[in-house]
Amino acid sequence: MSRTEELSRHKGAEGKSPGRWLALSVLVLAVLLVAVDATVLGLATPALSEDLQPSGTQLLWIGDIYSFVIAGLLVSMGSLGDRIGRKKLLLVGATAFGAVSVLNAYATSPEMMIVARALLGVAGATLMPSTLALIRNIFTDPKERSLAIGVWGAAASAGAAVGPVVGGALLQHFWWGSVFLINLPVMIVLVLVGIKLLPESKNPVAGPWDLVSVALSLTGVIGVVYAIKEVATHGPTWGVWAAAVIGGACLYAFVRRQFSLPSPLLDMRLFKHRGFSGAVLADLLTVFGLSGLVFFLSQFLQLVQGRDPLEAGLAELPAAVGAVVTGLLAGRYARRYSVRSIVTGGLGAIGLALGVLTVIHKDTGYPLLGAALLVVGLGAGFSFTVTADVILSSVPKEQAGSASAVSETAYELGAALGIALLGSIVTGVYQSFTAPASVPASVADAAHESLGGAVEAAKALDPQTAEQMVGAAQVAFVDGLRLASGVGSAVLLATAVAAWFLLRGQKLQDGIEH
Repeated sequence: MSRTEELSRHKGAEGKSPGRWLALSVLVLAVLLVAVDATVLGLATPALSEDLQPSGTQLLWIGDIYSFVIAGLLVSMGSLGDRIGRKKLLLVGATAFGAVSVLNAYATSPEMMIVARALLGVAGATLMPSTLALIRNIFTDPKERSLAIGVWGAAASAGAAVGPVVGGALLQHFWWGSVFLINLPVMIVLVLVGIKLLPESKNPVAGPWDLVSVALSLTGVIGVVYAIKEVATHGPTWGVWAAAVIGGACLYAFVRRQFSLPSPLLDMRLFKHRGFSGAVLADLLTVFGLSGLVFFLSQFLQLVQGRDPLEAGLAELPAAVGAVVTGLLAGRYARRYSVRSIVTGGLGAIGLALGVLTVIHKDTGYPLLGAALLVVGLGAGFSFTVTADVILSSVPKEQAGSASAVSETAYELGAALGIALLGSIVTGVYQSFTAPASVPASVADAAHESLGGAVEAAKALDPQTAEQMVGAAQVAFVDGLRLASGVGSAVLLATAVAAWFLLRGQKLQDGIEH
């Protein structure tokens, strides 16, 4: 070991915070808060559809507006945390998240639900970059930081597990809005304990927060993703083209503006680091391949296979368990072997598992579904944990908020695009089914909006006709799900190949020279 390495290690050991693991436990609560909310919505979709009766397009917006807004604001919020303090932003955001959750729980129309989900996205955008940035500053030893990031990732996966199970139990006894109210006790504990345990950190020379950049990034992301979503669902229209042009122009202006500002909202020079760029791309495309599948899988388990909400939640548990296990081991294996082998292997595993799901049908047994979900979780735990570590270790700690925001933006943008594009594939195939000739046009139109709509509309028909219509709708839904799984599989396998080259020579380390 060189003298420089010895000094660096000694300095890192001296800088360790004695309460760092307790502080991590508070950050884990914040991750759980966001992860639980993301997963319970998918499980509550059938009940929500029956109550609020959204159209197919409105249902997609309810599912993805949260991710759209988060993706548009993460960079801005990460930069804001660097400036005003990550602890302060985290605690304010957690308080807002809990309050807006109540608005979601008591939404009385599809439009109100969409607005409430958007506001929840604004609050959620403050949480995730703050947690990762605080980890970067609390854990100065690179191996400890890898473990802390593994715990952080495992908490997100555990939230994905807890969400469906707890949400399923709530849906057995209460209305769908109860799945949002579970955020409140978590938020209260987070804020009260976080005030005492979390250290404050920020960039002492960050400069002013540029509101023009904030507006450009938000408008650009939402405009582009909206255009992609609409063209996939309804084809190109003048409105879609206008959204695409406005969104693209805003993103271009955002990038140009960052190069011209003395204190940019996002330092675009970060992307010159190949490991950073490769990790961000892997994050985005991994979530893209997964999200559309996960969003519709809960509907498959409930509306096609007839499981109750709690049973459906338990059925999705293997994915979260696999991600927890590999998330805790990922840093160790990435050091023992290599970053690119772990990330590529994780991506490849997810791609193969999604490929298996292209053969499912209405009566597919749970062993196949459970095994595929377990492999998906194992691969995601390896990939997400290591790429997050690469992104954080590629920048100085003063820029931790911005780097974390880029990581989370990739995650949320991938989720939004996945639900929009893969979800649109499912919806497009589903809407092609033919209702029995004796079904009134108004009932058939309602059935074509969504599978939940078909189940609800069938209640107005005689039992034999209802069974025929719902059966045709279920077959079409499964056909769409298979096609979306195939597209997701192709994306993940292609991403695995790209990651092998982009992450060549990348190592987990304490930082690079600046």
